[in-house]
Amino acid sequence: MPALKLGRFHAKRLREVYRSAGWPHLDTVEVELIAAGLLERSTELTGHDKVRVTASGIAHLAQCIQGNRQNRSAHELLVERIGQEMLRDGRVVWTSLSLRAGLTSDSGQPVRWKMCRPDVFSIRNTSVASYLEPIVHEVKVSRADLLGDLKSADKRNAYLDVGGQCWYVLGCDAKGRPIGEADDVPPECGVMIAEPDALHVARNAAKRVARDLPFAIWMALAKAVPMNAGDAMSTQGSAQGMLTEAVIKIDGLDEPNDGLNTSQVAAFCLTGAGAKT
Repeated sequence: MPALKLGRFHAKRLREVYRSAGWPHLDTVEVELIAAGLLERSTELTGHDKVRVTASGIAHLAQCIQGNRQNRSAHELLVERIGQEMLRDGRVVWTSLSLRAGLTSDSGQPVRWKMCRPDVFSIRNTSVASYLEPIVHEVKVSRADLLGDLKSADKRNAYLDVGGQCWYVLGCDAKGRPIGEADDVPPECGVMIAEPDALHVARNAAKRVARDLPFAIWMALAKAVPMNAGDAMSTQGSAQGMLTEAVIKIDGLDEPNDGLNTSQVAAFCLTGAGAKT
């Protein structure tokens, strides 16, 4: 029999089986994995059939993981790194969300809506709406991309609308030099420099008045899957801890929805993420 060609669906199924109790799917993907020797079937004492990943399947998974790491872009790796730092600080984290922001005029009245896609969006792990403290991290690994992004005031204002704080995380070029400095970024946004061995706060993000998240954002969060600790590679230190230190050094400080209770929606959405009151 000719060698089977295994693709992403097969690797995904192997990961699912490895993390699960081993209940069979009884589909063609499972048949091919069993034929390739990556899965094996067994019968429990109760008479139930199960599948388990074989030693060859573990080796195949390890090869896939290494390949994925090598194929990731510098931007993806830095997004993942920031997400992990926020997780370590006990926050609930999403990446590549599509959120609706309201752009306002000087009078404070909404003039138009804009969709934005922050690289990292996080909130505190709480069921109290006023304690959420949403934060947006926008990651840049190219100076040209950074300068082009800063030309769009609407995009920046959209980030500020959906997040209580907005941070620009600046990576380094091939020679290890930061692609930008704090002075390159408008003062309403914080700046963090991502060096290979550490994250440094170049400027703290401006404090803004806390508000309940709009219902539209809660719906977007409910439809998305939060990041978990197993999704990312290990990183060093706690960036959020550094942010707290920066606040101490610099500052010396530590929409109504048609009758819907936003706090109740918050508690519902965070239940799946292991929220604590």
